[in-house]
Amino acid sequence: MIDKEISVFQHCYRCLLRGMLIIHYLLLKLFKLIPHQPKKTKQLTILATGTFYSDHWLITHLRPMANADTCKHLTMVASTSVPNMNKVSGEYAPKWLSKVFGQVVARLIYFTWLAITQRPDVLVGFHLLLNGLLVVVLAKLIGAKSVYICGGGPREVDGGGFNTESRIFNRIGKADSFIEKMLIKSVNEMDLVISMGTSAIRYFKDKGVKTIFEIVPGGFDDSVFCPRPEVKKQYDLILVGRLSEVKRVDRFLKSIQISKKQLPHLNAVIVGDGPDKEKLQKLAIELGIADDVYFAGWQNNVEYWLQQSRCFVLTSDSEGLSQALIQAMMCGAPAITSKVGDLGDLIEEGVNGYLSDFLTEHEFATGYINIFSCKNKLDTFSEAAYQSTEKFSISEVSQHWHKIYATFSN
Repeated sequence: MIDKEISVFQHCYRCLLRGMLIIHYLLLKLFKLIPHQPKKTKQLTILATGTFYSDHWLITHLRPMANADTCKHLTMVASTSVPNMNKVSGEYAPKWLSKVFGQVVARLIYFTWLAITQRPDVLVGFHLLLNGLLVVVLAKLIGAKSVYICGGGPREVDGGGFNTESRIFNRIGKADSFIEKMLIKSVNEMDLVISMGTSAIRYFKDKGVKTIFEIVPGGFDDSVFCPRPEVKKQYDLILVGRLSEVKRVDRFLKSIQISKKQLPHLNAVIVGDGPDKEKLQKLAIELGIADDVYFAGWQNNVEYWLQQSRCFVLTSDSEGLSQALIQAMMCGAPAITSKVGDLGDLIEEGVNGYLSDFLTEHEFATGYINIFSCKNKLDTFSEAAYQSTEKFSISEVSQHWHKIYATFSN
């Protein structure tokens, strides 16, 4: 009886969401008819919004966006404090509004108010649900350019967003082709889609999206994330990430146990925290490798740990273009990762790392054995890893944004 009630609720909920997306699309078409005087300005004002769980992730994206010469100022509407950055300011919904509607809805209402009253040149939404959906409608209404930053890859749209962290869309319970179709239509109305890697672009183009795409995964401080030859290497392997099921840290631990048969002195550090930490620590004990694997927990100075490590590892079932991967390679650490998502955009097989096709602990162990088989190989891979990340420095990414903005200001 309960299962039937849940099924009826989800059916009604999906119907309601479909109706709302139809209205959203009709508004897009209606606002598109509003005439606007073309803006000609050399420097753009930008209004952005999104939810962030890390200051570092926010800085990585906002700093190069704001540092571009063609950006006059960037305002970030957020629920949590925005770190100090050049040409960036934070705006926050009034407390009474958050008490009435909750943080997310209040943030979006306030973002709408600022967009209509201040009329910025560019509106930016991090993730489609719901930020991007709001941005594309408002941009049509006020005559601004719309930018959707796709940080979650194809799953933001695939199946109607049922597999995302959006509490509105993941409640549909299962894939819905109609909702997915409506989301695709909204993406197609964006002036620009920023992707972290190539997989999202392939997905959207296969779905018929004709808008402009750019790959801009973020910019990193190359004075912080850089090789430090004077720093002693303490760890052979390093894994950086949230200790949750999708990261498959259990696979990492099992691969270490296997490879220690040929590399008896192999050790590792795991930087990160999460719901699976205690379970993984117990697994390390069961595998007999607890003395060789250090759980460092969450660390604010991840570069310190990367610079002490020889090789970076990701054993995830799913990834975009991992920021931790970019940071590690900037520090000169070659990588051994799963062949998923956009990781292959940066890793060149047998040159600066290895990609695991079958995602087995045995295949990862083989990678460790290969890369540590001789010092020359590790040194060669390390240099290649460092050279492959030059385009991710803040200055390089700011130049990329400068060119993007220039097309908006013409």
